[in-house]
Amino acid sequence: MKVYVVGGAIRDTLLGLPVKDRDYVVVGATPEQMVAQGFRPVGKDFPVFLHPRTQEEYALARTERKTALGYHGFQFYFAPDVTLEEDLARRDLTINAMARECAPDGTWIGEIVDPYQGRRDIADRVFRHVGEAFVEDPVRILRLARFAARFSDFTVADETRELMRRMVEAGEVDALVPERVWQELSRGLMEDAPSKMFEVLRDCGALARILPEVDRLWGVPQRADYHPEVDTGVHVMMVLDHAARQGHGLSVRFAALTHDLGKGTTPADILPRHIGHEGRSVDLLKPLCDRLKVPNDCRDLAVLVAREHGNVHRVREFGAAAIVRMLERCDGLRKPDRFEQALQACEADARGRLGFEDSAYPQADRLRHALNAARGVDAGAVAAQYADQPAKIKDAVHAARVAAVESALATV
Repeated sequence: MKVYVVGGAIRDTLLGLPVKDRDYVVVGATPEQMVAQGFRPVGKDFPVFLHPRTQEEYALARTERKTALGYHGFQFYFAPDVTLEEDLARRDLTINAMARECAPDGTWIGEIVDPYQGRRDIADRVFRHVGEAFVEDPVRILRLARFAARFSDFTVADETRELMRRMVEAGEVDALVPERVWQELSRGLMEDAPSKMFEVLRDCGALARILPEVDRLWGVPQRADYHPEVDTGVHVMMVLDHAARQGHGLSVRFAALTHDLGKGTTPADILPRHIGHEGRSVDLLKPLCDRLKVPNDCRDLAVLVAREHGNVHRVREFGAAAIVRMLERCDGLRKPDRFEQALQACEADARGRLGFEDSAYPQADRLRHALNAARGVDAGAVAAQYADQPAKIKDAVHAARVAAVESALATV
């Protein structure tokens, strides 16, 4: 019985990156032997065990065989005679198919086991599939795209790109469950260069299958005086990468990705203008979120930003009354943190344009100032003045907020 650390821990060590997670493979053992040594079984489809002291996961070496479309269509084989090389052969990329033996105390010993030239591909900055078994799991397309967002200086090997295209054409991507699609997309959105993920997905045709609303944005023109980059898809990727550079959270990045979906359905006869695209964006966004089971916090912020980003950009043209109506419509008075996230997404939209990357965005500070003033109004005190006329309370509170905002904005 031998234990090996495998996959990402070896890859990240070779790349000079901190190792966050360690995956272990056990060769030459049975489930009964693992339990006898104090390991606790937790695997459903194949034997995975928790270490009695560290609680890290240890999996028995295994092979797998495709039995049906999709992510769950596999039959697994595990036994003491499965070799380390056979286990590594089922992995997705060569850079993830390396291992190193571990001593009983967890110390890495011996040389790196690298039967599929992962070190070569790390040196060359190439994503390359281990073998033809790559085609058996469509999640691997999403994983590779996510790795592209993390390791943005890597490129996809030609033969791997062609294999991914064949998988898409064969309908494998269509069999993915929504939860797994969202899991991989959301992780990719949180990488340093999320646009790289969408570049890979577009290139192999997978984006058109899982996010057609986003895929159709490329090639859609915008007014060059507002958008020197012209292409809507290019703009959305610039917005997304700007949000990533600022370190914004997942909700903001998802809103950045989806804020302009409606531009993909603008009638050709009015291009490059996009009149009413905000409403169309919301109409496309809601079923997209339902389809992928997007969490409510991401969904709600994305809908708000899609609907309001044009108003936020034009807020310097608005008077106090219009601003208060916006704050109330966005529920900013009750949810100031979400409103702040909306401003972050809108600023990313404004700066995600060619030549505008470092431009000022005073609209955000204007709205922050207005929100602070409006929230400073004591609604309870105003209501008390109309205790005998409750029907007037709502309008009175609104009027007090408008007055407060008007006074505040006069000083900036």
